[in-house]
Amino acid sequence: MKRRDFLISTCAAGLAFAGAAHAAGGQFIPFDDSDPIAAALSQGRTVFVDYTTDWCSTCAAQKRAIDALRAENPDYDANIVFVRVDYDIYGNAPVTTGRNIPRRSTLIVLKGDQELGRIVAGTARGDIKALMDTALKAATTS
Repeated sequence: MKRRDFLISTCAAGLAFAGAAHAAGGQFIPFDDSDPIAAALSQGRTVFVDYTTDWCSTCAAQKRAIDALRAENPDYDANIVFVRVDYDIYGNAPVTTGRNIPRRSTLIVLKGDQELGRIVAGTARGDIKALMDTALKAATTS
């Protein structure tokens, strides 16, 4: 193998690995018309959904708590699918109205056809941790 070919393949593999690691570590899947929530649920996964907006201070406080908790416990990212729904875009869409989401800053946990928990406008770290732990328990027990 030529040195150039080796370097190109090594760099490409490294970038692919770094991209996968970054995507798995603390990132939310943005909701779009492909419906990643339905896709994950159909695979038997547990889904943590954050209905949020960029300008909402309550949403920002929730995000800080969620990000800190995920950084502290890698089991969350290993077992739960995190999806972020932009309420400004999807507030009147079935992904929101079909689950009776009353407002932005709503967090829910789903598994199968059931909602396992919900927080509306709550920012207490302990409450958010309890919701994430509910998701983790559902994801790791069948």
